[in-house]
Amino acid sequence: MYLSYLATYPIKSCYRAEADLAEVEPWGLAGDRRWLVVDEQAKLITQREWPAMGRIRPRYGDRGLVLEAAGTDSLAVPLPSGEPTDVRHFHQWIAATSAGDVAAQWVSQVIGRPARLFYLDDPTRRAVDPEYGNPDDRVSFADGYPLLLTNEASLRAVNDWLAEDGDEPIAMTRFRPNVVVSGASAWAEDDWIGRRVVIGNVTFRAPKPCDRCVLTTIDPETGEKGRQPLRVLGKHRRFPGGLLFGLNLIPDVRGKIAIGDQITIL
Repeated sequence: MYLSYLATYPIKSCYRAEADLAEVEPWGLAGDRRWLVVDEQAKLITQREWPAMGRIRPRYGDRGLVLEAAGTDSLAVPLPSGEPTDVRHFHQWIAATSAGDVAAQWVSQVIGRPARLFYLDDPTRRAVDPEYGNPDDRVSFADGYPLLLTNEASLRAVNDWLAEDGDEPIAMTRFRPNVVVSGASAWAEDDWIGRRVVIGNVTFRAPKPCDRCVLTTIDPETGEKGRQPLRVLGKHRRFPGGLLFGLNLIPDVRGKIAIGDQITIL
């Protein structure tokens, strides 16, 4: 088995940034989901309720982000240095730093509603769910865990089910993984829960599978929303923990991983 795909999501719920190499930090891949878009009440906005978020295509700049979107000029956003204030990430308030009025205006124009951009200047502020993590485990603005792993063979199984139902195949990017495994059998990851996954020289714990939400029904390239893959997952991958696809990971150590790295299960 080997690592066939790497991606981060600089701004939570916006477009991905693909890479050949990534730095593994205790709270996830370097740069992953360190930025958050919030509404006028400082509550996070995601593609779940606002698909236009996917129009924002961030990329890493020398000292921050460069924001791009079709039909508008790009904007360089430096790492903010002001005093942090609390923003609401689902049911939790987390201190983060505003990227300022210019970034807020740009984001608001692109997504079509008032919004502000915040940066998680200190990624040690948020703990992983203690039911599945150690007391010192931390996570950035990801939903709950530092990384998400998916399996190419499992996607092929999903696409076979979709074909049987007369639906079009979907790309792995619907599931927004950080790392993708190639060379495993379909659903092999179900047997990795509670074990350790080693990518190259970096070891990760695999505490639980990933319960999928409505975000997977939005095409990341077009922003169009449909019924799949949740409908087919509901038929074939419904478990007490939800509609499952993918595996959450928590790093044991810092390090670097790269496409082509061998993957072993301990």
